[in-house]
Amino acid sequence: MESLDPEACYRALSTRDPRFDGRIFVGVTSTGIYCRPVCPARTAKFENCQFYASAAAAQEAGFRPCLRCRPETAPDLASWRGTSNTVSRGLALIADGALDGGEAGVEALAERLGVGGRQLRRLFKQHLGATPVAVAQTRRVLFAKQLIQETRMPMAEVALAAGFGSIRRFNETFHDLFRRPPSALRRRAWAGLPADSVAAGGVTLRLRYRPPYDWPAMLAYLRARAIDGVEQVEGEVYRRSVAEGDDLGTVEIRHEPARSNLAVLVRFPSVRALPGILARVRRVFDVGADIEAIGAHLSQDPFLAPLVAQRPGLRAPGGWDGFELAVRAVLGQQVTVVAARQLAGRLVSICGAEVPEAARLNPALSRTFPSPQRVAAADLGALGMPGSRRSTLTALAEAAIADPHLFRPFGTVEEAIARLRQIRGIGDWTAQYIALRALREPDAFPASDIGLLRGAADGAGVRPTPADLLVRAEPWRPWRAYAAQHLWAADAVPVARVVKHG
Repeated sequence: MESLDPEACYRALSTRDPRFDGRIFVGVTSTGIYCRPVCPARTAKFENCQFYASAAAAQEAGFRPCLRCRPETAPDLASWRGTSNTVSRGLALIADGALDGGEAGVEALAERLGVGGRQLRRLFKQHLGATPVAVAQTRRVLFAKQLIQETRMPMAEVALAAGFGSIRRFNETFHDLFRRPPSALRRRAWAGLPADSVAAGGVTLRLRYRPPYDWPAMLAYLRARAIDGVEQVEGEVYRRSVAEGDDLGTVEIRHEPARSNLAVLVRFPSVRALPGILARVRRVFDVGADIEAIGAHLSQDPFLAPLVAQRPGLRAPGGWDGFELAVRAVLGQQVTVVAARQLAGRLVSICGAEVPEAARLNPALSRTFPSPQRVAAADLGALGMPGSRRSTLTALAEAAIADPHLFRPFGTVEEAIARLRQIRGIGDWTAQYIALRALREPDAFPASDIGLLRGAADGAGVRPTPADLLVRAEPWRPWRAYAAQHLWAADAVPVARVVKHG
């Protein structure tokens, strides 16, 4: 594991510095408990503290989670630590359930990431101090603990939602780790109250992020692209329909800036889908970004520095679903955002599934975005778009059916782009955009995008060529996707720049 400076870590712990929340965890040998650096408990003596780069590493070392600072609520920054894109992609896949089968899935995960199983284990140990399986197991336990403490879900539903194979295994794990049954961790104020079901009233969970967070910019992005019937932005709230297999439901996201949280209300018939739905919310709202570190890197460029200073919490919005995002990208080729949104609305009306009234958080959420199977089988002539792009939509749907992992991280960003470009009608711009929004590649960069070229214009208004922009963007690696977000924002609302570039 990459070494942590114990003295520096202890200073952060002693001052309860929130900048280190999610970056380090402290195991206290005198209590056997591990905490976040912002824990309100009295600071332990230096000689009793051991520091870890992840909750999984602390837990694998034999420490149990603190019940006061609740490590499960720490900002999820592990995927942004260090320089290993392989670990970042691996964590994203683990969050999607890639290791629900345990150790047997590590080799398959490594293959999807383009490395060997032994190398993947070494990288996880180096960057996180824990094996991939230990990370997956810790996520499962901490997610179950969050469900217990933040919801009134029945314990059987908590066990299923967190991925435990049986109630017995669920109870044993909590007895071993917390020395008490799961029910003992539930808030006393809820004793005797009826249980909440994900399917009936829905449940609310909170996803913590590391500030700053430019919520208005995120909401403006979503509002401009909201598809009628599928999405709704009302005031400061985002809602959308959700489809997982044959199950349909809805989700609602609100911002709680005072607590650096996103409050997520989910109403869905299957509790097993809950981790996947929350992973999608994290992806769309870019919850895990270490935005300060990214901003500091990009601010080294004199051209980007004023853009970052103007929008310090600007995130890179993701796609709810890879196939959906890819379809949106094709619909948006050579047309405005408004026109692409209208085309998406037509597609949904042609082949989107209807959401049952009982599952709707809002009457406006009446349909779900169509699956690849529905798009492949539909007559797309009513879309009113060129035949070449209709053919691309069909080819995209057929490719997604043939490869269920098509829109998940795979190998390097260059390998992912090359795979996407093999689909008929998918050029470099579309592939880069899909990689940025759907695959969440932090270094994806659609250099030929007209908005980026306008945003990168010099003080005289002269735009660079795509080739020139690629050269200029080299120092922005590995965060070119965030640089792109700032250039798009500058194109929409120009920012006065001190430095001019030719």
